[in-house]
Amino acid sequence: MPNIVACIDGSRASQSVCDHAAWASQRMDAPLMLFHVLDEARYPGEPDLAGSIGLGSREHLLDELAELDQKRSRLALEQGRHMLEAAEKRARADGAETILRRQRHGDLPDCLLDIEPETRVLVMGLHGESSTDRDVHIGSQLETVIRTLHRPIMLVPDEFREPRSAMLAFDGSETAFNGVRLLAESPVFRDFPLHLVMVGPDTNDRREQLGKAESALTANGCEVHTAIRAGDVEKTLHAYQDEHEIDLMVMGAYGHSKIRRFLVGSTTTSMLTNTRTPLVILR
Repeated sequence: MPNIVACIDGSRASQSVCDHAAWASQRMDAPLMLFHVLDEARYPGEPDLAGSIGLGSREHLLDELAELDQKRSRLALEQGRHMLEAAEKRARADGAETILRRQRHGDLPDCLLDIEPETRVLVMGLHGESSTDRDVHIGSQLETVIRTLHRPIMLVPDEFREPRSAMLAFDGSETAFNGVRLLAESPVFRDFPLHLVMVGPDTNDRREQLGKAESALTANGCEVHTAIRAGDVEKTLHAYQDEHEIDLMVMGAYGHSKIRRFLVGSTTTSMLTNTRTPLVILR
């Protein structure tokens, strides 16, 4: 059975990642995989110092540098194991039952791609291990992961609050209707309000598209609310979210609509940076 994958590191968001992943695991009745990747650039598995030869370095110094790199990697692996153990303890306290632990050495997007067939939903923090308290930017590898992985990705803030309502940023595209079908089949959204929101002119075509999406969701037991709002996409969605106290936003990734262009360029950074609730990206 595919897993809810919690991608954890040493960042301040890791506890929230565990909490959200444990929540999703229970809602979807799916196993939870705690996944930690040691970055190859920071902790190389096989240190390569060949480029230092000929620069006046002594052989014994090269050997010592290699030993230091190997020691750092061993310590990082040990720290990772302790991190996974602590994450499992927290997830079990949250109510998760079937839990797997896995640690890899390599590039994060590549490692996540390797386990894509085993992944149902990926849960990641908005801020990575290298972020600081004053850092306003999203994790440096986040966009690459979004572009690489073809699975739903839940991006979570640093604090956990159990979601009790959700909003789908809907644009009437094929991707959006695929998202509607996915939400309709998911047990996550069966017993709390789900808002379908379109941003743009209020036209008959848009109302018809919303009606089709609403019918698909209500047929599967979802409580659905629909709205068409004019204005700037990001500001309008955030305003609607605040107005209705919505705990979780869902949107599709990539394409040509204004909504899906959130996930490329500066608007993406602004949207993700300003969100105070989990954001689920559908691929």
